[in-house]
Amino acid sequence: MNLSDCFLPGEILLPRVRDLEKWSVIACDQFTADPDYWQRVSAFVGDAPSTLRLMLPEAWLDRADRDRLEAGIIRSMNGYLAGGLFDALPDSYVYLERTLSGGGLRRGILGLLDLEYYDYREDSRSPIHATEGLVPDRLPPRLRLRKQAELELPHLVVFCDDPGMAVMKTAAQNKGGLLYDTPLMEGGGSVKGWRITGEGAEAVREALAELGTEDALRRRYGEARFPLLYAVGDGNHSLAAAKEGWEEIRESLTPEERQRHPARFTLAELVDLHEPAIEFEPIHRVLFGTDPVSFLAEAEAWFSPWKGRGRPFTCLTAAGKAALSVDGTIGECIAACETFLEDYRDRHGGNIDYIHGAEDVTALCRKEGRAGILMPEMHKSDLFPSIIRSGPLPKKSFSIGPARDKRYYLECRRIK
Repeated sequence: MNLSDCFLPGEILLPRVRDLEKWSVIACDQFTADPDYWQRVSAFVGDAPSTLRLMLPEAWLDRADRDRLEAGIIRSMNGYLAGGLFDALPDSYVYLERTLSGGGLRRGILGLLDLEYYDYREDSRSPIHATEGLVPDRLPPRLRLRKQAELELPHLVVFCDDPGMAVMKTAAQNKGGLLYDTPLMEGGGSVKGWRITGEGAEAVREALAELGTEDALRRRYGEARFPLLYAVGDGNHSLAAAKEGWEEIRESLTPEERQRHPARFTLAELVDLHEPAIEFEPIHRVLFGTDPVSFLAEAEAWFSPWKGRGRPFTCLTAAGKAALSVDGTIGECIAACETFLEDYRDRHGGNIDYIHGAEDVTALCRKEGRAGILMPEMHKSDLFPSIIRSGPLPKKSFSIGPARDKRYYLECRRIK
């Protein structure tokens, strides 16, 4: 398997607009429980050209006028294309430097991910692999829009595991002219982009190919059961929707047409897992509407076979707390906690919520009728080995920094 076959240069569209801050909007799956955020974005954008017109925030999925919103998205795409809003960069990567909300710098490379190398099923051994389980009801709305759309907007981030950071160094050394430099709204920091094409793009492909040789993979993972090349950091559901759309289209194509059809590929940002600015944060669990004494007793009994072994985590209630553990990979530990929690809820009732920040969980669990699980810390080095051994992690396993540091829509690409 040649790593460079999975992530290619291609035609990338950039908007010809004066105000990129109004154009660039955060990924649709952020601030889903904060309608005020999206109201502020809408007010800030006003009538200016914006990716807000080209996407449906998940915070709006339950709106009664969703059909009207989706129809408006398609009209905006067609209008922007017909009005010549975009400049095309053929056969290109874009080298990115994102200054995050806290001041850190995250480098990336925007390119085309080949969907033929991706499979999101749990038993998949594909070289491009999901990191978390999918939430089924998130796929249909994205797929419905993608089937109608002429354009895609990427908020997909995929990780490579390159301890020497050779790929990013090669990209930085071969960047061409500056394409854009813009602040990002709502405290999202800023982003710069440079084009990489020609010999520079070929140098990036060669660095990717070296990272994906059998010897390089064996040095990192030993005798792995499959060659994991990329792990999806953000955008699992968007990538799955792109795959579903491609699977439907490819059946009607000849073998020659399948090689070059634009729907076979999707725009993604490649980021090295070893970038200092990449930080993993656990996503904790809180059960509302439960008996804290019963919850704590059952948790201690359920996890007793692993007591004192493996990865530690904490069950926390107003009645007290218990230090427990699970022996296994980080994925197996999270799966065990999720299994216990869902089983307990199904038998006793209550509602599960997923909470960032241990202090928030502690504050919530001081009140009666609540119980929480403070999940174990996940190290970056755990990700690839855990996926190779036990497949994608359960849903809501980890977060990559705060919401404002997620990818903003800026570049586009034709998919028809």
